[in-house]
Amino acid sequence: MATDTCTSGKVKIDGNAVKPSYIIKVGQSIQLNHQGIKKTILVKQLIEKRVSAPLAAECYEDNTPEEEKAISKMPASFYEIREKGIGRPTKKDRREIDKFKDDADFS
Repeated sequence: MATDTCTSGKVKIDGNAVKPSYIIKVGQSIQLNHQGIKKTILVKQLIEKRVSAPLAAECYEDNTPEEEKAISKMPASFYEIREKGIGRPTKKDRREIDKFKDDADFS
């Protein structure tokens, strides 16, 4: 999922789209778009290996605006509802859904 998100241009570091193999540095700002929510993360510290979530949380600062955080707390049905029995979305439907989520301004 992370690779697909990077290659689709939804992850930016200091305003520039990056590849999945990009090596981050302390002090860089990461902007990402996930399900219509635009998050901003500041890298405070790098770690060498995998650690638990509480330890990892000490290594970054979430600078996401409050209005974006409010959107993330809305119920999942806020994002998308498909009628029962109409089947899977076509390729065109998926592109339209993704474009809506990327361009949506929920303020």
